[in-house]
Amino acid sequence: MQRPILMLTMTAVVTAAYPAAPAAADPVAEFYAGKQIRLVIRSGVGGGYDQYSRMLGKHIGKHIPGRPTVIPINMPGGGGIRAANYVAKIAPQDGTILTMVSQGLPVDQALGLNPSFQADLRDFLWVGNMSSSNQVMVTWHTSPTKTFADLMKRETTIGSTQAGSTSVQMPAVLNNVVGTRIRIIFGYPDGRDVNIAMERGEVEGRATNPWASYLAVTPHLIEQKLINPILQIGMVKDPALPNVPLMRDLKAIEPAGQAVLEFMSQATVVGRPIATTPNVPADRLAALRRAFDLTLTDPDFIKEAQTQRAEIQPMTGAELAQLIREIIGAPAQLRERVKVAIQPKNAKEVPGQKPQDN
Repeated sequence: MQRPILMLTMTAVVTAAYPAAPAAADPVAEFYAGKQIRLVIRSGVGGGYDQYSRMLGKHIGKHIPGRPTVIPINMPGGGGIRAANYVAKIAPQDGTILTMVSQGLPVDQALGLNPSFQADLRDFLWVGNMSSSNQVMVTWHTSPTKTFADLMKRETTIGSTQAGSTSVQMPAVLNNVVGTRIRIIFGYPDGRDVNIAMERGEVEGRATNPWASYLAVTPHLIEQKLINPILQIGMVKDPALPNVPLMRDLKAIEPAGQAVLEFMSQATVVGRPIATTPNVPADRLAALRRAFDLTLTDPDFIKEAQTQRAEIQPMTGAELAQLIREIIGAPAQLRERVKVAIQPKNAKEVPGQKPQDN
């Protein structure tokens, strides 16, 4: 059975936690009245980040004191680095900026992978996480690789996006730490191109994609059984995939590899994280967090999420901030092991492809 989008009891919890505001003058409402909040989207139009960002932006304004207008602004580039750098270094630090940060950036910062990434995510003020849906590796229905056990026995071509992306790192970890025989084909412009490559028979599967994205964007792949989920990456199994193994439960070739599997699994929980800039006054941050929590229990929002088949698994801003601090602050020895483990050794680049950022 598919996971319900939101537990109904959460509405009562949020209502109790956030009673109605008093009628007295509210400095936060006075600040936001008549203002615009810019919602910076780290990708172009289309795809999961854009879908979730616009859905949140459509509803959150009415829950912020002063009812500001929320304007979505697409800012693709560098796998989300351009948007993160803008929010950290250029954007006004007054609570008029929201953004959804790329899922893989906490790992990028922890490992120091990209010198162009100038932001420190520990300075961002985290508002909440919309979804922590597990990343899932799938194979096309015509592939002889139907299960994870098959992935250990035969070389399987798996499509990925740009070098250095999560979709390259995860299969590299599986090869280096667990001993799978994945042939990584990387360089596809975005995940939609990997799906097309599966359909054409160029590759046998796709390395990573949130299960929630399959449900929301390409549900026909599930409904028509065109894809076989063979591995999920997260901290707990998705109830919809009880028989699909978790990466963190796999047996590493070397004992030290178990910590690498755990680190990468924990990082996946950073699914659709919402932040504002550093240095926002505490009362405005509290108002944004309150508005986020109320939005995710708003009947209009829930109805739209159901219509778009967008899975919602909320996490509070405080919980998200702690998770990101733990990822970035992992022990140095572990981070060095992860750096080695994410390097692909059995990979081939797709010729003639121009990377996009969706």
